[in-house]
Amino acid sequence: MLHPKFLKPESIVIVGGSDNIHSPGGRVLKNLIDQHFQGKLYVVNPKQTSVQGIPSFTDVSQLPDVDVAIIAIAAKYTVETVKILTQQKNAKGFIIFSSGFSEKDEEGAQLEKEIVDLIEKAGGTLLGPNNIGLINQHYTGVFTTPIPKLDPKGVDLISGSGATAVFIMEAAMASGLTFSSIYSVGNSAQIGVEEIIEHMDETFNPSTDSKVKLLYIESINNPQKLLKHATSLIQKGCKIAAIKAGSSDAGSRAASSHTGALANSDAAVDALFRKAGIVRCYGRMELINVASIFMHPELTGKRIAIITHAGGPAVMLTDALSKNGLEVPTIEGKKSEELLTKLFPGSSVANPIDFLATGTAEQLGAIIDACENDFENIDTMAVIFGSPGLFKVFDVYELLHQKMQSCKKPIFPILPSVINVKEEIEFFISKGRINFPDEVLFGEALAKVFYTSKPNLGVIESEKIAVEIVRKIIDNSVDGYLHPDLVQQILKAANIPVVQEKTVYAISEAIKEAENLKYPLVMKVVGPVHKSDVGGVVLNINNEVTLAEAFESLMLIKEAKGVLIQQMKKGMELFIGAKRESGFGHMVLCGMGGIFIEVLKDTSVRLAPISAEESVEMIEELQAFSILKGIRNQQGIDINALAQYIRNISALVMIAPEIAELDLNPLLGNAKEIIAVDARILIEK
Repeated sequence: MLHPKFLKPESIVIVGGSDNIHSPGGRVLKNLIDQHFQGKLYVVNPKQTSVQGIPSFTDVSQLPDVDVAIIAIAAKYTVETVKILTQQKNAKGFIIFSSGFSEKDEEGAQLEKEIVDLIEKAGGTLLGPNNIGLINQHYTGVFTTPIPKLDPKGVDLISGSGATAVFIMEAAMASGLTFSSIYSVGNSAQIGVEEIIEHMDETFNPSTDSKVKLLYIESINNPQKLLKHATSLIQKGCKIAAIKAGSSDAGSRAASSHTGALANSDAAVDALFRKAGIVRCYGRMELINVASIFMHPELTGKRIAIITHAGGPAVMLTDALSKNGLEVPTIEGKKSEELLTKLFPGSSVANPIDFLATGTAEQLGAIIDACENDFENIDTMAVIFGSPGLFKVFDVYELLHQKMQSCKKPIFPILPSVINVKEEIEFFISKGRINFPDEVLFGEALAKVFYTSKPNLGVIESEKIAVEIVRKIIDNSVDGYLHPDLVQQILKAANIPVVQEKTVYAISEAIKEAENLKYPLVMKVVGPVHKSDVGGVVLNINNEVTLAEAFESLMLIKEAKGVLIQQMKKGMELFIGAKRESGFGHMVLCGMGGIFIEVLKDTSVRLAPISAEESVEMIEELQAFSILKGIRNQQGIDINALAQYIRNISALVMIAPEIAELDLNPLLGNAKEIIAVDARILIEK
C-alpha cells in the first residue's frame, strides 16, 4: 500500500531545490508553486536561505517534520539524506529524481538498497529513483512539463519511463484526453507498476476514482500481482490498456522443444494481458486511441456507420474496420431513400454515408438521427468532418457535441483538420470531448478494444487428473527429460489418450512387441531430442524383416539408448504444449502439429489454469481453424475433445509445476478420436 501521506502530503521539502527552473530541483518547485500546492513547502539548499520565495535550509537536519521529500541531489548524498528524513523528520513519502543507482552499476544498486531499507523500516513509500515524479489531485511532484489539467474522471497513467510519460501526456492533451494521475516509477526500487495497480485496486472507489488505467511497462517484476489486481479492477468496472516494451524475440533462449522455442517471455506477457482483460498496445498513439475509446460509451455491437464529407478517409476507415473484424454494413431501404432527399445531389447513404464537402450541420444532424432511430443494422457511428479551410465549422462541432450527449448509440468524432480548424477543435475539446485525428489508427484501436475479452482466470480441473500417480512419478524423477514409459503413464493419468507403445532394447524384444501391437508400426529412436532431425523415425513397418532392419539402423544413431515401437495411426497432425515461464506460471499452447508448427508457427497461447471458454477460443483463433473444422469435403477433428485435452494439460501443469516443458507433437486427430503419438516432458525442480 502507498502511504497516505505520500499521496496527500501536508508538507513537502525539495532537497536540492534552486532558483534555476531549468534544473529538476528548480522546476519541480516552480510546478508546485504554479499549481498552488495547499500545504507547506520547504527547500534544502546549502547556499541560500530563500529559493523562489520559499524558506530554504542549508542542511536537511534543520528541517521541521515533513510528509514528503522530493530529492534532486547527487546519488552519493542520498543515503544520509534519507536517513535523517526517516529517523528524525518523520518523512513517509520519497520521490528521488537522481540517477546513478541500480541502472548504473553494482555500487549504485547498493546505495539503492540502503535507501529502500531505510524507507521500509520507517513504513514509508519510495517512488524512483531515476524518475520524473508524480502528478495527482493533491500535488504536482514532477520536474517536467506539460502539466495537464487534472480531471478525477480522466485516465490514470503509470509509466516505467519518465520520458515516455511526458510524450504520452503531450499527444493525449492535444486530442482532449484528460488525466486523473500520472506516476513515473523509474527504477521501481520499492514500488513499481504492479504495486501502484495493487493500491488502486485495494482502495478503489467507483464513485470518485478513474475507471481507465494506462500502463507503460518495461519489465514485469511480479506478473501474478499484476494479473490479480488488473483482473480485479476490470471486474470492478475499470478498463486497462498497456504497452509492454521489449517484445522482440531476439533475447529468448534456444530451446530444445517446440514449446520452448515458441513460448517466449513476450508470449507470456500476451497471455497474461489476455487473461486479465488488458488491451495490449504497441505504441503511444495506439495507447492514446484505445484510452480515448475507453472514455466513450461501450460498443454493444460491431456494425459501424461511417458518416463523412470526404471520400478518401472513409475508404481508409472502412478498410481498417473490415480488416480487423468490424463491419460497415450496407444501408438500404425506404428510410435510407428518405434520408437521401435531405442531402445535396451526389450524396450517398449506402455506408459510408457521404454528404459531400459542402455538407452542412443540419444535414449531419439528419444523418445521425437516421442512424440512431431508423437503421437497426447500425450499432455505432464514426463521424469524419474536417475542412478545406474555406469557412468555419463551429456549428458542425456544436451539433456533434449535442448529438453525442443525446444519442444512445456511441458516436466517435474523427476531426482530421488539426490546422485548418484548430480553433473549432479546441472549442470541441473544451466541452470535454476527445478527437481522433487519424481514421485508420482509430479503426484499428476500436477493433482491438471490441475484441479484447473480459478477464478469465480459469479453474483447475483436478478431477480430470489422477493426482497421486502424477505426483509419485514427479517426486521420484530427477531433472531432465522423462523416459517415454513415464511420459505415457503421466499422459494416461491426465486422461490424454496415447497410442500403444513399448520401449525395446533388442531385436527379439521388438519382434515380440510387434506381435502384441500388430502391424503396421512406427519405430522411433530413444535418446536424441529431435528424432526427425537425425533420421530417427521409421514409418509403415509391415513385417519382421523391415522391423529388424529399422531397429538396427536406429540403434546406430548417435546417443541412441533404445527404440520406441508404436501402433501406426492416421489423422490430422495437432499440437499441445506447455512451458513454465518464471513468475508467470505455465503457458499452454495449441496448434497444427508436425512440420506445420515449425513452418507456420500458427499457435494460440493462454496462461494456466484454462477455462472451457478459453480452450475453445484458443482453437477458434488459429488460422488453421477452418481446416480443423473440416473443409472441401475433408473431415475435421473433434474440436471439443481437443479443447478438453488442452484443459487437461493445463490442470496437469498446475498439479505438477516441476514440468518445465511439455510437448504433445503430434497428436493425430479425426472426427472420432484424438490420440498422442509422440510426447516429451522436461522436469526442472
